[in-house]
Amino acid sequence: MNTGSDEAAGAVAGADEDTSGAKPLGSRAPGFIQERKALHLSWQVGVFIVGLAVVGAGIVMLPLPGPGWLVIFGGMAIWATEFVWAQLVLRWTKRKVTEATQRALDPRVRRRNIILTTVGLVIIAVLVGVYVWKFGLEMPWKIKQ
Repeated sequence: MNTGSDEAAGAVAGADEDTSGAKPLGSRAPGFIQERKALHLSWQVGVFIVGLAVVGAGIVMLPLPGPGWLVIFGGMAIWATEFVWAQLVLRWTKRKVTEATQRALDPRVRRRNIILTTVGLVIIAVLVGVYVWKFGLEMPWKIKQ
């Protein structure tokens, strides 16, 4: 029933198999690096540190100005070049974004969103009108001190 977890379990069980048409899971380091264990381990440590720095910068950007979530997903993409768990997280995220996009493009959902937005704008316009009617409108450069 839960196809998402079934796909993830299948991907973990057979990391070299390609069941969903996506790229196979595993390291994408160059062959000469994968052949030498010490070099591959240092490569993984380097990728982890760079990805951690990018994800950390994205987390800092969440409350501050900047594209926080975009940078976090960029760091996850860096990790996904080397770690299977990050590849699975990115596949899950892509699948959820695609599903949300399809739901948002559904005509009934779009119609509902347009109606809700229109109702919200009308309510805001009425509230602004009541405020101006009750208190008047005075431009900031004409305020008496």
